[in-house]
Amino acid sequence: MAASPPGLAAAPGPLISRTAAAPASSGGRGSRLLALDGLRLVAALMVCLYHYTGRGGTVSASWHGSPAHIFPTLSRAAVYGNFGVQFFFVISGFVICMSSWGRTLGDFFRSRIARLYPAYWVALFLITGASLALPAVVHAVRLDEFLVNLTMLQQPMGATRVLGVCWTLWVEVRFYVLFALLVVLRGVTYRRVVLFACVWTLAGVLCNSSSNELLNQIIMPEYAPFFVGGLALYLIHRFGSDLLAWGIVAMSWLLAQSEATHGLWGPHPHRNPYVVIAIVTVAYAAVAAVALGWTRWASWRWLVTAGALTYPFYLVHEHLGWFVIRVLHRGLGLPPWPTLAVTVLGMLVLAWLIHRFVEKPFGPRLKRALKPRPVDAEAAQPTR
Repeated sequence: MAASPPGLAAAPGPLISRTAAAPASSGGRGSRLLALDGLRLVAALMVCLYHYTGRGGTVSASWHGSPAHIFPTLSRAAVYGNFGVQFFFVISGFVICMSSWGRTLGDFFRSRIARLYPAYWVALFLITGASLALPAVVHAVRLDEFLVNLTMLQQPMGATRVLGVCWTLWVEVRFYVLFALLVVLRGVTYRRVVLFACVWTLAGVLCNSSSNELLNQIIMPEYAPFFVGGLALYLIHRFGSDLLAWGIVAMSWLLAQSEATHGLWGPHPHRNPYVVIAIVTVAYAAVAAVALGWTRWASWRWLVTAGALTYPFYLVHEHLGWFVIRVLHRGLGLPPWPTLAVTVLGMLVLAWLIHRFVEKPFGPRLKRALKPRPVDAEAAQPTR
């Protein structure tokens, strides 16, 4: 658990009934956060099953039939798998608040760039290679579009996405920028996180009645409640329970279930709205259990690996998975269930390779390279 930064003791002040200088005990080597790593992999696997067995489109061509007919029981559950993205956003709010505590703005952005880009660039090249090998699964993009995709800003540029899942990265990047400029810039404290959460919640509600597209892109009313819920849950994890933080969690959950039901059930009436609400509730409850320390028992070392695999697995699983399904099932005639198992395991192995040979060696190097060099004292003196 990060140590309290200078000035933290004065952060909450009268907002809470106990002293702010006594954050909740971390209970050793972050065993609660090991459980959080496990939840991240669960969310990624939810999305994976949705892309393989819970939807139609390109994956139906890879299976040579509708997943609903090939996996009639699994498919009924997998249609809700895309809610793993909202689960990710709750976890992200928690993790970003935790990792930014005591850091400067430069430290924050360097850590985010070093975390996101190396695996992302490798995934771009892998999926572009797959598009050249089997265009029926992944449609190749033009060179100019591929180059724009390297920036991770292809969506606001209106370019074709190489990675189907990268729209969530654009959501995450906007959250990072908002949180960095409004909280991290002045130093993360209890009060500033609470103020940010409250103002963002109000802005998101007001945005729902606005037709200003730029404002909606900045405020992200459909996703803000999930991030806000994660932020408030981290405050509970760090400082202990209080009515204000739980009030923010409750408000964000109420808004989140509304946004999820409206956005993810309304256009898809084959889903059950009560199941949608239940999934959102379970996502909040799972992160709340971590925040309260109820998952200290989940201290298995393999959870560290599970957390490390989540991001590269999420990046490569969709298009490359469809590629593997088509080769194994349609090309080699492997039955559906073995094909599904081999594909998921294959994507996990590929994620481990990316983590081991790309993220671990190059992430820290990129982070160090982005650090400003100290100015030479003699060179800084004006010449006569």
